[in-house]
Amino acid sequence: MNGAECLVKTLLAGGVDVCFANPGTSEMHFVAALDSHPQMRCILGLFEGGVTGAADGYWRMTGQPAATLLHLAPGFGNGYANVHNARKGFGGMVNVVGEHADYHLKYDAPLKGDIEGVARGVSDWLRVSSDARAVAGDGADAVRAARSANGQIATLVLPANTAWDAAEAPADPLPPVRLHRPRPDQIRAAADALRAEGAALFVGGAALHGDLAVLAGKIAARTGCRLMADLFVPRLQRGAGAVAIECMYYAVLENAEILKDVRHMVLVGAGEPVAFFAYPDKPSTPTPPSCHLLDLCGPRMDIAWTLQALAEETDALDSTPAVLALDLPALPSGTITAQKVGAALAALLPENAIVVNESVTAGQPLSDATRTARRHDWLNNPGGAIGAALPLAVGAAVACPDRRVIAATGDGSAMYTLQSLWTMARERLDVTVIVFANRGYQILRGELANVGVHSVGRNAERMFNVEDPQLDWVALAAGHGVAAERAHDMDSFVAAFSGAVERPGPFLIEVCLPSSAPGFA
Repeated sequence: MNGAECLVKTLLAGGVDVCFANPGTSEMHFVAALDSHPQMRCILGLFEGGVTGAADGYWRMTGQPAATLLHLAPGFGNGYANVHNARKGFGGMVNVVGEHADYHLKYDAPLKGDIEGVARGVSDWLRVSSDARAVAGDGADAVRAARSANGQIATLVLPANTAWDAAEAPADPLPPVRLHRPRPDQIRAAADALRAEGAALFVGGAALHGDLAVLAGKIAARTGCRLMADLFVPRLQRGAGAVAIECMYYAVLENAEILKDVRHMVLVGAGEPVAFFAYPDKPSTPTPPSCHLLDLCGPRMDIAWTLQALAEETDALDSTPAVLALDLPALPSGTITAQKVGAALAALLPENAIVVNESVTAGQPLSDATRTARRHDWLNNPGGAIGAALPLAVGAAVACPDRRVIAATGDGSAMYTLQSLWTMARERLDVTVIVFANRGYQILRGELANVGVHSVGRNAERMFNVEDPQLDWVALAAGHGVAAERAHDMDSFVAAFSGAVERPGPFLIEVCLPSSAPGFA
């Protein structure tokens, strides 16, 4: 048994049975080991950003880490942005990065790079295997790290000779590191704060879906506080019957208005709300200066235990949380706009769908319209590095093959990782992609105004639009093996979407909108 075979067996023993991969020469022994273990599902991505983003989507929907297989420092560098997004969302994954044989490094071969330097900035755990006998233990440690602290990025660098040299037995799985918990006096202080006037319980992580969201809703119902969350959370349960959680907006001044009456904010599974960027004469944080922030339970602490303790302290276990009622709009027709597309999605969204939202300037109209649709999960991009939507949809669809995945993305964002369309086609994933083709990075027009620049000249305009030539998403989809249609009005969109969510496999809808259309200014 060589080191690569030992590592694959160790990953499988630790419950890691999906590998999103873009391998190269240094990983061939690992590829051979994967080939001899059919219980590991191997999924090829044509770009490393698609690989790492898919692993993120898989974690969000299962709470289980997938492995990635990446080629040397340039390969990890190509996947960096979506590892960053995963880390900002406290996602877990095990990155296996091939390296040159250790004795070959001194020759400075063309693909030699500083893997540790590239990976360190987005890895919570990082190790280079020293020899084949260490690989199994390193792999078990990597899986443990990925599962710890509510999800971490674990990166294991595997020199080629440690993969092909003889190894010993695979390592047994290790339990995650125990999560830290608040003290009883902190629980009591938080309970007192939530009972006060102007209180808000600001939650994140696992408190945004499933049983923990229900527990948070009970605390809010019992104490009378507001139940709130950030906008760009990794996963939020929404729609009919979901706990009513009030979400923030993108603009910091809008959030300042939302929070103006908050006097006490208790943080559970979330950090203090912060503006996405700094702007001249605008605050970095939207909470009022007089607001008392109580950081009860950070995102890497024991969220489940904390909510249970807080519910017991507030006598909330028998309370009934406020939930969203089903409220479907009529199907719109006529001219196509972001608001109308949102209304159509709300009316037609299948039960138990998964919506990945990176439609940027169209995102808020979609979010507002679908809040009271049929029950669904809503995945955002907590790291802000665009190009996440299509890979996230791949990972979510692999994780939940019985659920329809909807990926809503801007055309500029989708160009970062459009290779993920090919993976959707190869794996026959039930993903409906909606590309909002407003022919540019419209968010940048607003950001230019936010920093005080209101005149757009030729150079700025050419950096904002993706026209001349115009992107053809029907052709791009077909070139990746995905059927597609173009929607110029609401009737054609409704027909295309209604058909897409009923058919197996991936389908893309290009929504044609001028940059001046409502919701896209």
